[in-house]
Amino acid sequence: MKIDFANLQLQYQKYKDEIDTGIHSVLDNSNYIMGEQVSSLENSLEEFASVKHAICCSSGTDALLLSLMSIDIQPGEEVITTPFTFVATAEAIALMKAKPVFVDIDNETFNLDANKIESAITNKTKAIIAVSLYGQPSDIDSIQSIAKKYNLKVIIDGAQSFGSTYDGKSDSSLGDISVTSFFPSKPLGCYGDGGAVFTNNDSYANKIRMLRVHGQVKRYSHKLIGMGARLDTLQASVLKVKLSHYKDEIKKRNSVAQAYDDFLENFVLTPKIKNNRTSVWAQYTVLLKNRNDVQLKLKEKGIPSTVHYPIPLHLQECFADLKYKKGDFPVAEKISQEVLSLPINSFLKDDEIDYIAQKLILILKNN
Repeated sequence: MKIDFANLQLQYQKYKDEIDTGIHSVLDNSNYIMGEQVSSLENSLEEFASVKHAICCSSGTDALLLSLMSIDIQPGEEVITTPFTFVATAEAIALMKAKPVFVDIDNETFNLDANKIESAITNKTKAIIAVSLYGQPSDIDSIQSIAKKYNLKVIIDGAQSFGSTYDGKSDSSLGDISVTSFFPSKPLGCYGDGGAVFTNNDSYANKIRMLRVHGQVKRYSHKLIGMGARLDTLQASVLKVKLSHYKDEIKKRNSVAQAYDDFLENFVLTPKIKNNRTSVWAQYTVLLKNRNDVQLKLKEKGIPSTVHYPIPLHLQECFADLKYKKGDFPVAEKISQEVLSLPINSFLKDDEIDYIAQKLILILKNN
């Protein structure tokens, strides 16, 4: 059996008529930048996420940059975040000439350990970026409480978690600002790069809308130094169609995750989904002591897998100037050596899940 990790082609075939119609509407009007589909998508995202403002942009990374720019992060200021995430989270901080300050992760959820945040706060700390890793929000109540105590801003990096909830609230409505990514393999993905910024703060929203078009308040009138961070109209048309099916896809992703759980609960550990949270399962990730060997044997059986993420950020060469060393964040370092993500998407069939799980169990028993 040959398994498709993300099943993007099958998803396209399912929605082909709707997507093609949307794309051709853009082509017929030739309004490729900031066309009406962008504002229409933003309205739909606001309704879906129960948030006042959704501002679409060119990527999840640019969404992070826009967020940091909107809260006026200055060179030399510090932003606390996790070392166990994609590089873009800390990269955006560094691009602002601010300093990423890492805090170790919780050994159950693999998200930022809120109990370790206060010890990392200094008089230069300006904000906390909490990543909703693998599709589940962090411990937002504790993070917000700390932020309020020290007058810090909270940004939610929801690149993997659009559609998840915390205490029944949308992940995108948490924090001062939340962002997401529409990279093709994300739970809600477009056919290129794309992202969005969410906030209930009118001032931040107005500023972000200016910043994404070079700080422009009207044509050729620039109030701020901004960037070219607009979402293409073609991508908006694709996302508009996919969003209309997204609630059903989230249910299916959860069904796939539950099926995996039923097969594998006695054989592997996975990140724990807390009772007051839901996940959109951007990844289904297991912990394995002999990961590399298992991954190779899965590949031989036609089962793709990947590692999110093999090297924690504090050990990446690009952050060498921060002077972190091996052993500084032991939980993140341990987890990074054991995580393996299995195929998960809304179109994975029961027999495929059975095949993946049974082959993995057999490999584990024989190792």
